[in-house]
Amino acid sequence: MSRRLRRGWRKALLVALALLVLPYLLIPVYALGFVHPVSTLMLRDLVTFQGYDRRWVDFEDIAPVLVQSVMMSEDGQFCRHGGVDWGEMRGVVNDALEGASTRGASTIPMQTVKNLYLWNGRSFVRKALELPLAMVADTVWSKRRLMEIYLNVAEWGPGIYGIEAAAQHHFDVPASKLSRRQAALLAVSLPNPIDRNAGKPGRGLQRLAVVIERRASRSGEYIKCLYE
Repeated sequence: MSRRLRRGWRKALLVALALLVLPYLLIPVYALGFVHPVSTLMLRDLVTFQGYDRRWVDFEDIAPVLVQSVMMSEDGQFCRHGGVDWGEMRGVVNDALEGASTRGASTIPMQTVKNLYLWNGRSFVRKALELPLAMVADTVWSKRRLMEIYLNVAEWGPGIYGIEAAAQHHFDVPASKLSRRQAALLAVSLPNPIDRNAGKPGRGLQRLAVVIERRASRSGEYIKCLYE
């Protein structure tokens, strides 16, 4: 009986190690431009027979105003950090130690690896797995490839993944034709795409979009790593 138990634990440990190593093995594979990664949420929708809408679009075919808006809404230091914004992260840790409510400190690389390999919901375990994955992905992938993957796996509504499907679903236009206001509305809906409907924004969402639209119009110095 004890021998079977040891075998069971050994198998479980090997499976756990394989799951931990697999994302790191996939990172160089996903660096190849012809590979179109899917997220864990897409896989969930497939397994549960819900299906999803995702139409891969190359970075060059995404309106620059959308890229600018997402950067200024989600990760203004995207071109300057190495996957993790340690200044923001220290602030979150300090707030948590002091018992204060914490703000988000996820960068676009962190959100990308979370979407590809991990799960939603706040968890110290998930964050511990997310940080090294984000740093490795930021090292292996170019900034353009990282942004391309992020914009093609991000969720923009129930069963709506990627910017092309989102642009078509919410505004009936391709990702390449998004206006500055449409781009801002999509960007500010990202933190909660189930409750925040970019195509039918409430007053609060519209106010946020105005702020992001203004920031995006002044983002020239922040997006050089993507358009040089």
